[in-house]
Amino acid sequence: MAYSSIVKPSVYFNTKLYTGTGSSNAQTGVGFQPDMVWLKSRSFVQNHEMYDAVRTATKRIYPNLSNGEDTDTAGLTAFNSDGFTLGNSNASNKNGDTFASWNWKAGTTSGITTNASTDTTPSSYSFNQTSGISIVKYSGSGSTPTKIAHGLGVAPKMIIVKRLTGGADWVVGHQSLEWGKYLYLSSDAAPVTAGGAAWENTAPDSINFTVGDNTQVNASGSTYIAYCFAEKTGYSKIGSYTGNGNSDGTFVYTGFKPAWIMRKRYDGGTNHWSIMNNK
Repeated sequence: MAYSSIVKPSVYFNTKLYTGTGSSNAQTGVGFQPDMVWLKSRSFVQNHEMYDAVRTATKRIYPNLSNGEDTDTAGLTAFNSDGFTLGNSNASNKNGDTFASWNWKAGTTSGITTNASTDTTPSSYSFNQTSGISIVKYSGSGSTPTKIAHGLGVAPKMIIVKRLTGGADWVVGHQSLEWGKYLYLSSDAAPVTAGGAAWENTAPDSINFTVGDNTQVNASGSTYIAYCFAEKTGYSKIGSYTGNGNSDGTFVYTGFKPAWIMRKRYDGGTNHWSIMNNK
């Protein structure tokens, strides 16, 4: 197992399974106050839902859809010291249905670092340099290139951006695509090769990530949320692997026992995203 400065990973990420009640439902046992919560019904066909503390409770976006942000006062209604509270929405708390919640801790909401290259300082943000997650909200400029501060102190290896105003696909940048291509989180499509318009063919650095004039990441007057992830030895691994087609599969070394895995085939054609967790 790889050495890690993170002694207890579950204080930064935790999966919490729960059963809906159809009424106010306070979930505890997460282990921290989450700043990003991803919800999905396990027993009922329903959209994925994403909430974060930067946009505040009740502000919902859908990881599997291109829809813009909406407000669900019966959805996730509060971020609490050891979890979160749900209202009576069927999407996240239908009586008797089972759900998964994936929870991340960020927490630093002031003092983001910028430099002479920074074009845009996020209007609000929450980041955690120890665990390598950053949630930043910013306004698009329409200019290319535009460099946006992320707060991680090291270069992120995956960035997921969603335009909050109007419909737009989620754009995923990943080190394995070398920032010249991008994927859609809200689609099973193959990578888009016009990466220059999204990332300006420029890898993020320790201070900023770069966007082009693609309206899905940088339209003038539009508002965006970006989830940035850096790799941390012994805690998180962001990479790729090559399948072998064998029944016992390909061994993928991470250096630790993963608690959550998201993957997608990206070498052509349409292939679904999949998510697995240890709960």
